[in-house]
Amino acid sequence: MFTLPSMWNLVISTAVFFIAAWYLHLYLEEQGIPKGMTRGILVFALASLVSWGAGEGVDWVQEKIDGPQPAAQKSGDLTQLLKAIQP
Repeated sequence: MFTLPSMWNLVISTAVFFIAAWYLHLYLEEQGIPKGMTRGILVFALASLVSWGAGEGVDWVQEKIDGPQPAAQKSGDLTQLLKAIQP
């Protein structure tokens, strides 16, 4: 089932993306790889992977601390919820 990402996941993975992109840009510059679309896509893809991994790590740590979180409800569950609420 799908669980919603935590706020910490969004904050940390966003910060990690920009930090990883900056370091990758510097590393590729030192290696003499010319600027261009290919290098930009490579930096974006690798920074995205690092950011995704950091977000998964945050969720894993949060699950170890707080325990498993309830899964998000499907849209079909809305009708059951409305039936349960009505008097």
